[in-house]
Formats: sequence, C-alpha cells, structure tokens
Amino acid sequence: MSEITAPLALYVHWPFCVSKCPYCDFNSHVRERIDEAAWRDALIADMDYEARLTPGRRLSSLFFGGGTPSLMSPETVGAIIDAADRLWGFENAEITLEANPSSVEAGRFAGFAAAGVNRVSLGLQALDDAALKTLGRAHDLAEGLAALDVAQRHFPRVSFDLIYAREGQRPEEWEAELTRALAFGTEHLSLYQLTIEPGTAFATRARLGRLTLPEEDASLGMFEMTRAMTAAAGLPAYEVSNHARPGAESRHNLTYWRYGDYVGVGPGAHGRRGGMATTRERLPETWLKTPVANETPLEASTRADEALMMGLRLLEGIDEAVFAERTGKRLGDVVSRAGLDETTQLGLVVWENERLRLTDKGQPLLNAVVSRLLT
Repeated sequence: MSEITAPLALYVHWPFCVSKCPYCDFNSHVRERIDEAAWRDALIADMDYEARLTPGRRLSSLFFGGGTPSLMSPETVGAIIDAADRLWGFENAEITLEANPSSVEAGRFAGFAAAGVNRVSLGLQALDDAALKTLGRAHDLAEGLAALDVAQRHFPRVSFDLIYAREGQRPEEWEAELTRALAFGTEHLSLYQLTIEPGTAFATRARLGRLTLPEEDASLGMFEMTRAMTAAAGLPAYEVSNHARPGAESRHNLTYWRYGDYVGVGPGAHGRRGGMATTRERLPETWLKTPVANETPLEASTRADEALMMGLRLLEGIDEAVFAERTGKRLGDVVSRAGLDETTQLGLVVWENERLRLTDKGQPLLNAVVSRLLT
C-alpha cells in the first residue's frame, strides 16, 4: 500500500486541565469557563480542513490528547468520533482517550465507551499519596485505583502511566510500586523517568536547588529493573518508555515512531502528511479564532533525521526499505559511517537483516546515540 493511500492517524488536542502539573511542558491551560459547543464545532471544522487534503484515506487510529480530554462531555467526544467516521471512515480503528482519575471524570467512562472510545490511557503517575502531592496531581491514590477499576470494567483496552526516578525515590521503592502496578493486569504500561523540562515549575525548583533527582546510576538501575520486571510479567518494552502484551501496543503511537502520516487538530497540534509538517497556534483563544494550519514542506534530509530519531525509540528499530519510502533517503546515506562504527563497537547499535536498532545498552542513551549517528 502506497503512502498516498495508507491509513492515517488522527490526533485531537483538548488543551484544558483542572490544574497545571509542575513537571508538565505540554500545551495545557487552566480556564474557569469553556464554551464546549464552540470548541466541538471548531475541532470538527479543523478536521474537515484536514480531510479535504487527505482524500481517499481512512483512519487507523484516533487519539484524544491534552491537556485533559476526559474533561470533555461524552457527547462532545461522540460528536468528534462521528465526524471523523464521516470525513475519513475508520479502518478497524483504535480510539484512545487520555483520562485523569478524578471521581468526576471516571464517572463519565460509561459515556465515553458508548460514544466509541475503545481504549483509555489513565494518568495515575504514582501509586503513593505523598508522591502524587509532590507531582501536583489532583487525585489521591484511592481515587486513582477506583478510576482504574472503572476503566477496566468499561473499556476493552486499558493503559496507565507512572513516573519513576522521582525525587528521593529509592530503587526498592520503585520495585515495590512497579510490582503492584503489574498486578492490576492491564495490557499496556507507559513508564517514564522523571525529567526536568525547561519552562516548568520543576525546572524553577531545580534551578533554585529545591529539587534533586536520583543520581544517574540509580536512574539507570531503575530503567534496567523496569525492563526486566515488565518482560518477566509478559509486558516487554517495545519502545523506550512503553510496555505491552504482544499485540497490545499503542497503534496510534506506532504511527509516529514508524514515521507514518498523521494529522493533528486543535491548539498546538502537530501533524505530518505527504512530506509536510503542520502546526497549529498554541494559545487556545488564538486557535479558536483562527484554527488554520501552518504548513511547511520538509526537505528529505529533515524527514530522514526525524525518522531516525523516532524509529530508534522502538526496540524493533528501523526497516531500511520503509525508511527510504517515507523519507526519500537511504538509511546508509543518512547515518555517519564513523558514528555507526563507533556506536557498534561500543555495543549500542546493531545493523543486521536490513534493520538498524539500538541494543539494550543503547536504549537509555538514545539521544546521545542518535546525535553520534548523525555527526
């Protein structure tokens, strides 16, 4: 199937949250009042714009991200799903909604499921009340576990997020927390090391010496522990931070990592379609007045650099033939021979059977390895 007719992924951005978490650098905003009908209509109009530029293509996935999409009413979610079906049509589509586990939002899960959502990604973030408070979460552990129970009763596919290598966290504490997480029986886990992102409240605290993360060796040890424990539980890593039962990987995110085409609508949303990069205005009020995409043609070299960075996140690595089809460049012409020799000798990458991939040793050093390969 050619890239012109291959199914698309659709990302819908809902930018609003109840509060801003101190570690978060996503395009999220706190507003007292939201005209949900106006937002629904604007998002559907933005989808209509993209659909006219992608005729003949169907959707393999739809992902509601944010912000906090579970703040939307089920009626709004249903209207967007219906519009997507009308504009493109679904091809055995995975429809994911990110949700926060407050009791109010969890009570909407039945409505989301009835609207067509078949996968939920729950932002638990920690299984510890003190950690949840430090992370600025609006829920406590009891609420989080109750929401997880409701999600597992309403959706055929459930994932949840946890953040580790938090301030003061010891490896044995993470081991106990992850053991508990694996016992819940979900098909997918997103397990992220806490990083300090520029412009966040945590970045300010770190600069003032009020936030100190575990030493690099301790964080690496937790990363390796995570890999071993999830694999033993039947949810091996398939990407740097994502773990799933075989066949339960996030199809939507795989589109990103395999450098397939996707369209993004809503404030600050990004897209890649037909060699074009698309972005929207980040500020919600500005986007609502002018929901128009900024479009930039991507040079083959830029597409190749992006595809290399995204593809090496996956344990499967990068298929040479697919890379060439989607970037217009041969992988061997993009990767530095000296960088490849060096990273191969260090045991960080393997290139065999027409596929380039990071080794287990190279996975936690992704950014450094990619930088060396492109040098």
